[in-house]
Amino acid sequence: MKISNNPNIHRILKTYQKTNEKFAHSIQKGGQKKDQIEISEKAKDFQIAFQAYQRLPEIREEKVEELIQQIRAGKYNPSTEKIVESMIDKKI
Repeated sequence: MKISNNPNIHRILKTYQKTNEKFAHSIQKGGQKKDQIEISEKAKDFQIAFQAYQRLPEIREEKVEELIQQIRAGKYNPSTEKIVESMIDKKI
């Protein structure tokens, strides 16, 4: 059975061709809109802050060195309150 001789098929094909021609014509004229994205100011600020955070060293060497010097000199006397607060904060 051939469907190419069917008049309904010819009408469907003509309709499809007209739709494609209109679409192609609108693209040539620049009628098709492009996708775009907008980032909020809050998101931009967060991105800047996060990048700055990532550049921070994991260990603050100068602070560690200062504590080592205090311990060696016998001058490191942390307060009991700070020790307890630290233990509670870390849930040790």
